[in-house]
Amino acid sequence: MKLEIIDLHASVDGKEILKGVSITLEEGKVTALMGPNGSGKSTLANVIMGHPKYEVISGKILLNGKDVTELGADERARKGLFLSFQYPKEISGVTMGSFLQSAVNAKREEPMLPDEFNALLESKMKLLDVDVSFLERYLNEGFSGGEKKKAEILQMLVLDPGVVMLDETDSGLDIDALRIVAKGVNAFMSEKKCALIITHYKRILDYVKPNKVIILKDGKIVQEGTGDLVDTLEEKGYEWLEK
Repeated sequence: MKLEIIDLHASVDGKEILKGVSITLEEGKVTALMGPNGSGKSTLANVIMGHPKYEVISGKILLNGKDVTELGADERARKGLFLSFQYPKEISGVTMGSFLQSAVNAKREEPMLPDEFNALLESKMKLLDVDVSFLERYLNEGFSGGEKKKAEILQMLVLDPGVVMLDETDSGLDIDALRIVAKGVNAFMSEKKCALIITHYKRILDYVKPNKVIILKDGKIVQEGTGDLVDTLEEKGYEWLEK
């Protein structure tokens, strides 16, 4: 699945945040999006996902060549878009298991048989080293930061979208949780999938190797390169872009 962002301008609360962003996420490729705080990284992810708070001023979002700019977030999700949030919401009264089952069936014409769903869930939970008791807990309620991120990666693996956007999924993770999250992302990737990893740090990119690195600043792309660009950022920070 391929995602194309073409000259995207977008605003929130009347303020323009994205100022002509063009990005192509190619099948089988991982793209890292980096940039200083306030550069528009999370805004871009939310606009792509169709968050109603954000207004597209101009530009297009194409999924496999089809314009999805005017579609709602639920329609985009059914077409294969997935966003892992920086701060996952807690939902009391809804267990992790029932949420996942409902989410899977929402993408299908016929509900998945319970045995089939349980087998799918078991294999993905084993990959992420998640205990079965996880499924009986309310969604993200009382979860540690690492558990919340594992829950989102579990959702990603179970839903099996075509395009994933991970918005600072590595934030606040210890090294063991980071490795498990990275393992889930690597297991997800295939020649038909693509991923956008939004991060401030190099460490997740040591485990999930990006094919392309993009730097966003003040709502515009200011630099593109290969994985080596991450090392330059690690050494020099963002100030070197202004020189």
